[in-house]
Amino acid sequence: MLLVNPYRRRILNELVPLLTGIPVVERVLDVGAGDGWFAMSVQRMGICKAVTAVDIMPRPRPYHQVEIYDGTQLPFPDNAFDLVYAIDVVHHATDPSKLLAEMARCTKRFVLLKDHTWSTRIGWLALVAMDEIGNRRFGVPSIYNYQRGWEWDPILYRAGFERMDHIHPCLAIRGSSVV
Repeated sequence: MLLVNPYRRRILNELVPLLTGIPVVERVLDVGAGDGWFAMSVQRMGICKAVTAVDIMPRPRPYHQVEIYDGTQLPFPDNAFDLVYAIDVVHHATDPSKLLAEMARCTKRFVLLKDHTWSTRIGWLALVAMDEIGNRRFGVPSIYNYQRGWEWDPILYRAGFERMDHIHPCLAIRGSSVV
């Protein structure tokens, strides 16, 4: 029996309608996959043939094979994936705008982004506390680059994507090449 963190289960349940609502995709990229639990879960859902998972550090006992990369440039050609997603990851990037641009470069169909936002200083401080509690024990650096409101949207719009859906806390956008 696989024991699942309740937070992960809740996020996956929120993503299911988004993932099953898009056309079947061949290749999916999980950016910042950690131990690969979401990659394993997405692949088991059968919405794609293969999920490639990447992260900047190896984790013990991963659920899915996770390739290690430098955290700067995703090691894939342009448009290599039908869907690229990141779950609670972009705020860990030294430069979130560069990571988002890299994610957009690797697909022209779908980007699914689930991350934290804040609108008040108290909200930002709450995110800092939760990030430390959730990540320090795994050695994951928390650098507090949370988006204020939806300030990351223009980065993806400039890359040719438009918002398909916005489900708090989930955001799904589609590449402009999809009709």
